[in-house]
Amino acid sequence: MNRLAGTALAFCLMAAPAFAALKVGDKAPDFAAQASLGGKQFAFSLADALKKGPVVLYFYPAAFTKGCTIEAHDFAEATPKFQALGATVIGVSHDKIETLDKFSVSECRSKFAVAADPDGKVIKAYDAKMPVMPYANRTSYVIAPDNTVLMEYTDMSPDHHVAKTIAAVEAWRAKHPQEAAK
Repeated sequence: MNRLAGTALAFCLMAAPAFAALKVGDKAPDFAAQASLGGKQFAFSLADALKKGPVVLYFYPAAFTKGCTIEAHDFAEATPKFQALGATVIGVSHDKIETLDKFSVSECRSKFAVAADPDGKVIKAYDAKMPVMPYANRTSYVIAPDNTVLMEYTDMSPDHHVAKTIAAVEAWRAKHPQEAAK
């Protein structure tokens, strides 16, 4: 990223509004995307992931930026907790898959997958796009196996995304103990 683009991205990150169009109770749009886990590419399918339990879907602006690196480290550290709760974590950004191959190893620590959305279709379907810029806003969702949005949270600070998504998955599991064991 050149210096001007980096400065523009930083300005937009600071000025981005905190909102998400999908609300609790909405049906999450189905999607498939090329993803990387530990530097290995695969085809991620939301429908397939939901067969195993809830999905923590988080959008982030760009790999290797400060806030996105912090958030990836936080999700990597929490991945064993999500797995114990029967949840799958997937991050989505506007980055190309080649960039995410590296990001999935270094920043995600080979703990969870990140999906490439270079054309922005998934970002737009979840209304997680920043105004003006093609990048995703920092938005997290928890999606139940029935495709219902259980939680949504948008904040450019990476600080609370993991705690809020864990709390939502824990609440779902408490109400659906038989489904959590899939």
